[in-house]
Amino acid sequence: MKIAVLIKQIPQLSEVTFGADGPQWPEGALIINPFDEYAVEEALRIKERIGGTAVTISFGKSSAENVLRDTLALGMDEACLIESDKFSYVDPQMSAQVLAAAIKKIGDIDLVLCGKQASDDDSALVASAVAGYLDWPQVGFVKKFDTIVGGKLVAWRTTDSGYDVVESSLPAVCSVVKEINEPRLPSLKGKMKAKKMEIKKLSPSELGVEMSSPINIKAIDAPKARPQGEMITGETDEIIETLIQKLKADQLI
Repeated sequence: MKIAVLIKQIPQLSEVTFGADGPQWPEGALIINPFDEYAVEEALRIKERIGGTAVTISFGKSSAENVLRDTLALGMDEACLIESDKFSYVDPQMSAQVLAAAIKKIGDIDLVLCGKQASDDDSALVASAVAGYLDWPQVGFVKKFDTIVGGKLVAWRTTDSGYDVVESSLPAVCSVVKEINEPRLPSLKGKMKAKKMEIKKLSPSELGVEMSSPINIKAIDAPKARPQGEMITGETDEIIETLIQKLKADQLI
């Protein structure tokens, strides 16, 4: 079993500020996408349970090497960075094309895992698009893997009303939700080992992917502040009557 985990480096959202040039954040405010941590942990658990190897893949700028080393410190066997200075201007579809090409380049991948979405854009499109480019089955929002054996997997897929039990052939692409596990912390030994490990680096051109996106981002602005609310005071009946009159005046009832 060879597992690939797709991760993304994103800014710590609490550190993001908006100015005339759009969103800004300190250089040290870059972290692994929190949802991807659950995918890394699940890959490690599967590897420990049934054997095999696991590789982490990230598409981004050179700084993404830091989050890849974090996954190596946790126990991932290999890491691969597809490096591009144009990453900031790439849409999810383009990212998926690059990641799918990297998966093909690495070869012999049985299972691809990733978080359900990235916390910076919340598109939740990459997993499905990667599966499409690979022409592999995809199971989204997995909360539990029952079995992974004999060229197939059985997973619990989260739904609005509960979950579905889904069977899929391998290779496959699966996105996971945070209910699937509790990510571990790296050991000091793991951190020291990760510093010495090689990170394989590729470029989109080496993968045969032309970096051209049909999406043009004109501007990114912070959400507008909500108007200050109005507190209604008085006796209960008085509050209710005042609220009803205000709702009627705004044609809400």
